[in-house]
Amino acid sequence: MRKAESAFHIPHLIINQEELLMSEFFNNIPKIAYEGKDSKNPLAFKFYNPDEVIAGKTMREQLKFALSWWHTMGGDGTDMFGCGTTNKTWGCDDVTARAKAKVEAAFEIMDKLSIDYYCFHDRDLSPEYGSLGETNEKLRAIVDLCKEKQDATGKKLLWGTAKCFDHPRYMHGAGTSPSADVFAYAAAQIKSAIDATVKLGGQGYVFWGGREGYETLLNTNMGLELDNMARLMHLAVDYARSIGFTGDFYVEPKPKEPTKHQYDFDSATVIGFLQKYGLDKDFKLNIEANHATLAQHTFQHELRVARTNGMFGSIDANQGDPLLGWDTDQFPTNVYDAALCMYEVLKAGGFTNGGLNFDAKARRGSFELEDIFHSYIAGMDTFALGLRIADKLITDGRIDKFVEDRYASWNTGIGADIISGKATMADLEKYALEKGEVTASLTSGRQEMLEAIMNEIMFSL
Repeated sequence: MRKAESAFHIPHLIINQEELLMSEFFNNIPKIAYEGKDSKNPLAFKFYNPDEVIAGKTMREQLKFALSWWHTMGGDGTDMFGCGTTNKTWGCDDVTARAKAKVEAAFEIMDKLSIDYYCFHDRDLSPEYGSLGETNEKLRAIVDLCKEKQDATGKKLLWGTAKCFDHPRYMHGAGTSPSADVFAYAAAQIKSAIDATVKLGGQGYVFWGGREGYETLLNTNMGLELDNMARLMHLAVDYARSIGFTGDFYVEPKPKEPTKHQYDFDSATVIGFLQKYGLDKDFKLNIEANHATLAQHTFQHELRVARTNGMFGSIDANQGDPLLGWDTDQFPTNVYDAALCMYEVLKAGGFTNGGLNFDAKARRGSFELEDIFHSYIAGMDTFALGLRIADKLITDGRIDKFVEDRYASWNTGIGADIISGKATMADLEKYALEKGEVTASLTSGRQEMLEAIMNEIMFSL
């Protein structure tokens, strides 16, 4: 936070640490209630009713919302062209006191928004200090505080991860660095983050290769880098399992930015990598909507690829701007995308260890701390609408029935013989010669009709 350059302040500034830890940071914000779609209260849910049952579970259970520590507690609006616009010092100039204040403020936000989970990068919980030993000691103290707050409130950790991308030591990557010393340091940092995740009861641990890629192949040994990335992930799995971690590991696909080409480009690329290196039994995918946009895929496409391959795990809920070529991490307000997302989630049987983490930040011009609440309300209501629509799409049955009928030829006759493995190439040649031209057996894809059905269901709620 560039304090000297920001003219904006948190609602009240507290200097005394004891007062800080007993204070309410958002005393002007009530606990956000569900008031229904006719409410005009901006600090109320219109569609998210936590205890309402949709598709056999409460909305709270189906959606499993999580607060992102990095954007919500630390993101101050800084971008590549300007300094911060929001004061996220939480009343503390001292970085250690600030880390503690973030915990208090975060749990207040979660309580007032009825959010049950949070996610962290290690360095967002607690920053780097003079040495790795001191940094780890300071992190453990903040983890202890988080554990105390979890025990007192019932809030839970969804997943943790290590921030192995922002420090200069990681300029050429972490697990894919040409320096073995950097690889070793990254492994030590990941070990500490896994320790924190396990202590806090997290059921997921994420690998996001922030700089695991390349700018030019002229200086890159791609084979060694990919092998080393897999080695690091195997080491992490072996260590975590040895200390009792039973949850899922995730890889979060992203095609570019900060590196020109990242090895975790999209869902299909990541799945191929995991299968090649024998990591597919421990890893699933954490799909982010904005990253799908950057890969020139739809959000639903990335989810469908993961689901079809049995690799669906968790979601970073945000949206990107298709007119921009970078990661804008906007709070999700596109109901159409949210509905198709939740359709895939319901078809996958819902979340197990994963959930909907709001890897999203208020716009730079939304600089007041109250905007945190407006942003989360918008995102939570969007996914609540998405869940309602997805459930209606499935119970309505017309789209699923159309798809079933479209592929009916695979259930009998030559189609069934192909599926069962009974048909040989000679059999298929004989069938084709006898059958003749196949145009008559083709049917319309009816895309426009299906899109109209979706609109009908969306706007009849």
